[in-house]
Amino acid sequence: MTSQVQLLSDVPLFKGLSDEDLEALSARLIRRRMQDRQTIISKGDTSSSMFVVLSGTVRIFLPPEKPGDSKIVLKDLEAGGFFGEMALLDKEPRTASVEAIGESVVGELTREDFVHQLQNSTQAVMAMLSEMSQRLRATTKLLSTPAARDVNREADEKLTWGERLADQVAHWNGSWMFILLLLALTSAWFEVNAIRATSFDPYPYAFYNLFLAILVALQGPLILMSQNRQAMKERLRSESDYQVNLRNELGIEQLQRELAQLRAELRNAGAAKPIPE
Repeated sequence: MTSQVQLLSDVPLFKGLSDEDLEALSARLIRRRMQDRQTIISKGDTSSSMFVVLSGTVRIFLPPEKPGDSKIVLKDLEAGGFFGEMALLDKEPRTASVEAIGESVVGELTREDFVHQLQNSTQAVMAMLSEMSQRLRATTKLLSTPAARDVNREADEKLTWGERLADQVAHWNGSWMFILLLLALTSAWFEVNAIRATSFDPYPYAFYNLFLAILVALQGPLILMSQNRQAMKERLRSESDYQVNLRNELGIEQLQRELAQLRAELRNAGAAKPIPE
């Protein structure tokens, strides 16, 4: 499998396609070499092509609404990244702009070539329908479930006894109680073996050093386990914040559409109202 076909196989829209279909799509890709800061697509365009980054880096951004504003960078894509895939299925205007960062090479797949490939391959049609069905299910799940969740509580409810033990050890080791207890144990050990006559571990306290070595050896993995769990909880919180922001954006877009519809109805009602004589 060539590198270009491998890049196409990583595009979610093309997952499930056979190697033959991917080879055919790869042959239809139009390679375009872009210079630094060269615009690939602009927001508001109505082109019907998708692009795959073959080499280099491209940047997706929102252009400034008025002079003096700065553009909003959404994402940087490297080799294997793709953008504009929804233009293959509809003819809606582009929602963002894309430019090259440094010299880059992108592969363009037009809607006509894509539709031609679908007409010649039943497997390609089923793979596309499967991918779109999964996207629809994911969107439905997103809209039907609350985005704001207590991810800490959910993660704690799924803890095993080993993970709970790791958290307790990490919490205990990071407290003054552990430090004071270790100092008290050290002082008592020295008093028994250095001051009193009944010494069972004389200087240089080999047994005590062995005890400390075993304690450190056990503490290290347990603390790392707890740190890994904290990192996992951070990822869950980040995902939850993303879901909340996405739900808010969808709600704002819905409100904007309803307000636009309301304004249109008010303008039509005002135009239809007869002028009094």
